[in-house]
This record gives sequence, structure tokens and C-alpha cells, in this order.
Amino acid sequence: MYHLRRITIVLVFLGIVIFLATALPRILNPVPPSKEKQDADKQWINTSPYWLDRQACRWLSLCGLLHVRSDPPAKRKNGDGGHRHDLRHLLNEGQIAASGRGSGNSKGELRSIPEYVLNYAPLVHLYSQEFFWPSDIADHVKHMLPEVDDDDTPVNETESLTLANLNELSSKIGFEHIKSKDDVESRPGWLFSKENTPKVPKDQADEDDGHLDENPGEPAWLGEDTTWYDVDREHPLHRISDPRKLPAGITQHRPLARRSRNSPLRREQHRIIPPSEQNKPDDSGYSRAPATLVLVDKGSGIVDAFWFFFYAYNLGQTVLGTRYGNHVGDWEHTMIRFEAGVPRAVFFSEHEGGQAYAWQAVEKRGNATQIQRPVIYSAVGSHAMYATPGVHPYVLPFKMLKDVTDRGPLWDPSKNFRGYWYDYTVPGDAEGLEPVKENPEEPTSWFHYKGTWGDKLYGLNDVRQWRLFGQYHYVTGPQGPKFKNLGREKVCQTWRCRIIHSIAEGKKGSWHS
Repeated sequence: MYHLRRITIVLVFLGIVIFLATALPRILNPVPPSKEKQDADKQWINTSPYWLDRQACRWLSLCGLLHVRSDPPAKRKNGDGGHRHDLRHLLNEGQIAASGRGSGNSKGELRSIPEYVLNYAPLVHLYSQEFFWPSDIADHVKHMLPEVDDDDTPVNETESLTLANLNELSSKIGFEHIKSKDDVESRPGWLFSKENTPKVPKDQADEDDGHLDENPGEPAWLGEDTTWYDVDREHPLHRISDPRKLPAGITQHRPLARRSRNSPLRREQHRIIPPSEQNKPDDSGYSRAPATLVLVDKGSGIVDAFWFFFYAYNLGQTVLGTRYGNHVGDWEHTMIRFEAGVPRAVFFSEHEGGQAYAWQAVEKRGNATQIQRPVIYSAVGSHAMYATPGVHPYVLPFKMLKDVTDRGPLWDPSKNFRGYWYDYTVPGDAEGLEPVKENPEEPTSWFHYKGTWGDKLYGLNDVRQWRLFGQYHYVTGPQGPKFKNLGREKVCQTWRCRIIHSIAEGKKGSWHS
């Protein structure tokens, strides 16, 4: 009787642990699974070749237990040079990739980048011990193959993937995913992009804090006198009041600060650096991997400047020594909303959501004689973006799952980027995007590609995959910038949006709270 009681207690305890570990992520998930996702999950479980594994997955949420193993960021190279996929023969790998030029708008003159967009461009602190650095999307697609059915794809009609043909080729062949030519578990060199690492500026080590919470040199910001936080073409700006009005009714315009023409960050240096001139990053924060700038005019003087950052690999975080959330291809972004050229708020993307801060609240870099630019912190592995350095728990309780940021190498994306204007109101699946006047030959096809930028969710018949308590070792790669709700009315990516007005307030919650 004594032993039976002990066994009962152990079983009840295990049942409670399994229930909490399985239910909590679903309860805390701000995006509950749809009926389609539930059906897809059932099909995914059936990919396991083992009956016992399928039952453990269905009833105990323990999937692929035999596959669980250590997954360090860097791994020893094996002799086979990586996993060879069945579709390797479909693409002529010796074919010279298309230049991707000449895809711009031919209907009229291209628009330039407003000066204020570059003046207030963000600065990104990458993690000091990061393994997977910024990547160039043009280089990324060279290492990828379309995920298609061999039997249905004519070999002679395939061609190498480039930024200039990605969307057209996807429509032609009919693929919705691209996958790595190499086994990413072997950690091929292109995943790390070490040559794109920005160096730490020489003066950064001498700075005590490197930021200003209150910025005496900032221009006088507009008060909460307009509905800048909730506007698009169909919902124009509404004026609440205007404290700048003088007694005579004349508006008092206050000029924005300007960068000195002698500044090392002057406008001329924002032009795209041609590939032949790209080299290892210097102390100014330049990286060989260009960021992507997408400008969206919402009307009423509101312009959203989306800065997108791409990484070839997302290394998930560990819980109790087991890693979850890896995926090939990683798009992160920050958005700065401007009203009449004045920055009002900054959005930080974090996993499936993000946080929005009022402009006055975010950390900035620069002294009283310079324009002060917002500072962003990129988490190690996941590259999620935060307003502060430190530990950032999310989804699971007790800080079991967390991101970590610090004041690592400072990346200045305004020194190397591809720039575009996007009109989200233009009908058509491949319309609305045009390169900026500063880089008129940049390709646009890649932007309209509807598929994912990395491998599709691995099945349980793949030794690289497992899922414990609802968390996958590998998940599907993300879609591109076009599918980040660029036409949003609110600052946040989702409909639920709260503008945070202080760093202390932001530390109290996370993107899902």
C-alpha cells in the first residue's frame, strides 16, 4: 500500500508537470492555432514512422524523443560537406546568376529618401557573442533551392534563384518554400556570415552608458495633438489640438536639426556601396550585409520607415538544456513612424509580435550638437529586437525561455541598404514597390515572393526534428517584409497595440503581455 501510494503521487506529479508544460504555451500564445493549423499538426504527427512515437506525441506532447540531442551554435565539420538534397540536379549551379537589375519603376520618376529618414535611422547593438551575423539576401538565395515535387517540375524550365526572379520563378514552378542546399545541422559557413560583422567603434568602450533618456538637443516634439498612432490612407490624420499655434493663429514651425556636412555620416555616404567595394566592416559600424529600407506613405504627412534586417539562420533558445525554435532565414524589423518629418514612435519586432515605444522613451545615441538616433538591441541567436540590454523572458513562466541582449558591435544600417517605396493600396500581387532614386536598379521581384525564406517545418521522419511540450526544435522559415502588415494603421504589427512611454514601463511586460 505504501509503494502504491508513492507511485500514485509520482504519476500525479508527472501528469501535472506535463499538463502545465503543454497548456501554458497555448494559453500564453497571443495567436491561437486556426482549424487549418490544427489539421496540419495532425498530419505532421503522422510523419513519424513509429507508432509509439506518434502516441507519445498525441497524448504526452513528447515528439521525436529519440532525436533529442545537444545542439550547440557551432559544430565540428564532417567530411561530406553537408546534406545533399534530392533537388540538387534541378538547378544548374554553374549558371551565372542574373544581375537582378532593371526591375525598377518605368512609369515615372523615382522618389528619393526623405532626409529625415536617414537622419533618424536606427543603430543596432548586435550581441557580443553572436554566432549568426547579418546576411545579404542576394547571397542567401544562392544557397537555397525551391521546395518542389521532383515528378511535377520540368528540369529544363528551372533556373538559379535570384532577387530578380524569385517571385516569377515561384509562380512558374509553384513552390511556397525554399530550402538549404546544405544540411544546416552541419553549420555551413554561409549561415554565420562572419564577414558581415560590424566592429565595435573605438569610442564605445570608453562610454559609461552610451545613451540619453532625456535629450536636450532634440527638436521640440509635437504633443499628442493628432491621431498619428492610428492612421492610414483610408483613416486620415485627425487633429486634436495644436499647442504650437500663436495667438494670431499662425503656426510656429520649429526646424529640425540637421547633420553637419562634415559629419562622417553625411548624406553622400548613405548610397549603396557596389559589390566590388564591399569589404570587412570598419569601426564606423558598416556591414557588408545591406539592410532593407521600405518607406510607406500613409497620407496626412505620416510616413512609416521600415528597417528590415536579415539573418541566414535563427538559433533558438534553450530550456533545461534543450534547444527550440531554430529556423533557416530570419527577418527582423524596426519601424519609425514620422509625422511631418518628426519621429513619433518606434516599433521593435520580437518573435511573432513586438513592442511600440514613444520616441521620447527610447534610448538614443548622440550629443546635444547632433541628431540623436534610436538604439536597438538584437538578441543572441533569435535576433529579436529590444529597447534595452539584459534578459527578456517571454511565453514561458519563471524565465525558462528568454532572450539576451547586450552592448555588442554597433551596426549602422544606414551605411549600406537597399531602399524602396511601397504603396500598399496598389492592386495586383506584384505591384506597388519601386526602388528609391538613390538605387534605381535594385530588383523588386523578391519582395512579392509569397513563400518562406527558409526550410519548411521538418517532419518527425527527419532526425533533426523533435517537439517537446508544444515547442519545436525546427520551425518553418518566415515570410518576407511584404507580409509584415506594412499598411498597418497602428504602430504595432498586430491590431493590439499599446504605446510604451518609458523604458521602466517596457520592462514590466513583453510582446505577448
